[in-house]
Amino acid sequence: MNNEYSFIILTFNEEIHLPRLLRSIAGLNAAIFVLDSYSTDSTLAIAEAAGASVLQNAFENHPKQWDFALKNFDVKTPWVICLDADQVVTPELQIQLLNFKDQDHPNINGIYFNRKNFFKGKWLKYGGYYPFYLLKMIRYGIGYSDLNENMDHRLIVPGNTIIWKKGHILEENLKENNIRFWIEKHNKYSDLLALEETERILGTRNQTVKPAFWGSPDERTARLKQLWWQLPRYVRPLLYFTYRMVFKLGILDGRTGIIFHFLQGFWFRLVVDIKIDEIIKQKQDADRH
Repeated sequence: MNNEYSFIILTFNEEIHLPRLLRSIAGLNAAIFVLDSYSTDSTLAIAEAAGASVLQNAFENHPKQWDFALKNFDVKTPWVICLDADQVVTPELQIQLLNFKDQDHPNINGIYFNRKNFFKGKWLKYGGYYPFYLLKMIRYGIGYSDLNENMDHRLIVPGNTIIWKKGHILEENLKENNIRFWIEKHNKYSDLLALEETERILGTRNQTVKPAFWGSPDERTARLKQLWWQLPRYVRPLLYFTYRMVFKLGILDGRTGIIFHFLQGFWFRLVVDIKIDEIIKQKQDADRH
């Protein structure tokens, strides 16, 4: 058994994704922990057949689900790799993991993996979507889930991190090939994000990650979010879509890629702005009464 790291995977009705992920990590001989959100398909049977330790917890949002996972599994290894069920470890990344030794990383608490994201079978190479580094491997007991985020799930580690630019995790949610699923999913996400941004406007929610343009990938994201919150609502979705299309060359992703960048970069952000105004109006009306 692998004594260096274990895997934690979040699932909900992932019978089409989980076997693909499990095949990609099978050769690593690592312990697998699955936190399920009460799936109604064969997800649990698939996880148990693979020898995974399974717990269930009602889903509220991703940060809270990761927090529960990191606090409730009996992890014995010094490191954990935290994956979503629709992700896959490439052979190149698998080789790096096969060669990984904790003793070679004495002053490191986190490792960023490079992600390739797919939409309707299309790799999104442009629009700011590649390279895209995610903190996926953390020192267990030191790294934690950022509960100051409502939608964007982010793991945090104090101390030093490194970036693995070679090898990838591939992320492709096959359920999103049905555009109705994508829209319904992101409509729910827009509720979470609108509430989060409203709380930031009102000063009741803070950032955990220190914003820094020249820092880690997450510190740069935190700084860009600060700028985003300062932009005028309803204008910023158009600015962001233009930025992705023109400055980040999203137009080179072709028809499928442009559809994605429009939906995720403009439509989704516009819906969030509308919902922020609705929440603020509701609060104002409640205060008057």
